[in-house]
Amino acid sequence: MYLVADMRFPRGKRRDFEALERRRLQAADLLQQGLSQSEVARRVGVHRQAVSQWAEALRERGCKGLSKARVGRPLKLRAEDLRRIVRGLKRGPEVLGYGTSLWTSARVAHLIEEECGIRYAIGHAWRILRQLGWSSKRPVGRARNGMRRRSARGSASAGRRSKTLKRAADDRLHRAKRVERAPTS
Repeated sequence: MYLVADMRFPRGKRRDFEALERRRLQAADLLQQGLSQSEVARRVGVHRQAVSQWAEALRERGCKGLSKARVGRPLKLRAEDLRRIVRGLKRGPEVLGYGTSLWTSARVAHLIEEECGIRYAIGHAWRILRQLGWSSKRPVGRARNGMRRRSARGSASAGRRSKTLKRAADDRLHRAKRVERAPTS
């Protein structure tokens, strides 16, 4: 009698690829002993269709066909595509017709579509940037000379801003007081 481990993994948990490979190789051993695919599926604890795929891979490529199975969706971008994206990033967004030199996720998605012909969602474009080793940098805002003089003299809007900040700080204090009250008995 064979012990069957539950090979399903909850969300967020990593798969044990070595254990999955051992299971495929165990199934190959049982298939080579002459057991039926249904019996192998029962003993290994998988669906018969999985054993059928493994048997086909075993016939076509031998045990090497079972050693590594690619998981997940096939990649759309090849290494050459990633190199073209990096070159496009280095050229800057102005080449695509944007007015500023800031890359946003939407602009990167547009670049990928222009360079590679593959459309990605904005959020996934950010993941590709991180995969390429790029990170988000917020530009440092610097006041022009005229702005420095105005801020040194003060302005009406500066007074409004300080009142707004003071009001926001007061609100936080009030909220904190409400939270910190002791329960009445």
